[in-house]
Amino acid sequence: MNLNHFFYDLLQSEFGLSDTSAQLLSTGIKLVLVLLIAYIFYKILSTVGERVTASLAKKSKTEFDDYLIKNRAFSYFSFIILFLIIDVAFPFVFLDFPTFEHYAQKIITVLLIINVIRFVRSILKTVKDYLKTLPLFADKPIESYVQVFMIILWVFGIIIIFSVISGRSLWEFFTALGAISAVLILVFKDTILGFVASIQVSVNDTVRIGDWITMEKYGADGDVIEISLSSVKIRNFDKTITTLPTYYLISDSFKNWRGMSESGGRRIKRYLLIKSTSIRFLNDDEVKEISKIELLKPFIDIRKPEIDQHNQEKAVDKSLAINGRNLTNFGLFRKYVDEYIANHPQVNKDMLFMSRQLQQTPHGIPLEVYAFSSDKRWPFYERIMANIFDHLMASIPYFKLELYEYPSGSDLKFDQLKGKDLKNKS
Repeated sequence: MNLNHFFYDLLQSEFGLSDTSAQLLSTGIKLVLVLLIAYIFYKILSTVGERVTASLAKKSKTEFDDYLIKNRAFSYFSFIILFLIIDVAFPFVFLDFPTFEHYAQKIITVLLIINVIRFVRSILKTVKDYLKTLPLFADKPIESYVQVFMIILWVFGIIIIFSVISGRSLWEFFTALGAISAVLILVFKDTILGFVASIQVSVNDTVRIGDWITMEKYGADGDVIEISLSSVKIRNFDKTITTLPTYYLISDSFKNWRGMSESGGRRIKRYLLIKSTSIRFLNDDEVKEISKIELLKPFIDIRKPEIDQHNQEKAVDKSLAINGRNLTNFGLFRKYVDEYIANHPQVNKDMLFMSRQLQQTPHGIPLEVYAFSSDKRWPFYERIMANIFDHLMASIPYFKLELYEYPSGSDLKFDQLKGKDLKNKS
């Protein structure tokens, strides 16, 4: 029995259909049978494949097979097998209608190309997800390279699809593609710039996923959570997301705090404004009082005799404090700050620490503390810095110094009441 004409002969002999009707109905029956068999084969293959993979995934230590299941790789592979079976069976289905076979095979070929691309994409996504679990690749912009490969793959896939549909050779389409390359470059400008930026960022290691970066121009201040072909996502500390074009990482300046994170401490750089009129020489009684401060006593016990000896040898007239060598309240306070920082348990002593006097300003004389906290975590860093300056601000009155600040309404009211009181007494 000729299987190709089985349904045709059956319809003519049993139902008495005309030649054309028997051919059409026979072709329809064969098409339905082929699609049904192909679908059953697809379901068996995809179900068995996923179950076997899931079983192996539970036993294996690697996560690669888990990502294969997540990205539906076996489902797309089963679709490829489905369309291949249909494509092979079409000559049998459309034996009586060669023209239909021609167009049907074009449709199947297009669907096959699309599913091959989807399968390749699922494999690439699986590789990307797996590589991100490895420490060596966790902070690399793998997403950018996957996107570039997929763009190229889709471009070639679309060209092949047009070639299949039109019946023209691939060479003609590539020739036309070269002619419109200028337009394509304009259309994909951001993509091309993003790809170049991704390569430069990766090669030069300027930014990694997880880095804390600051781009004040665009209001970005937080951790990099994604570097793709076209954009960079930054989770700001207020939990908002800032999205910037990837090429901004090479065209604009930004601050990367990775160096601080990898170092032994986080920098403290803040100053106190000392009122200049409160700075003066100290007499012996005041020096004696300040020497009660434990951190300064060893220094004063050494420094004070040296100054007295120098003044005696030079026969300095000490009726004026400006003559000879003297201790100042500001100088002793600076020394106290140095000793306090040097003895602070949460300051990294292996890194630079000091106090320094900056250029005088209309608001006073800045005394800057420069040091590095041993704990780099933001909340703890802020707490350490606040504790240091709380102590220093509370210490200032012991040196007869004053902090500068703008007068408030209560200060002005106090001065007015003080003036009235003096006037009444006079």
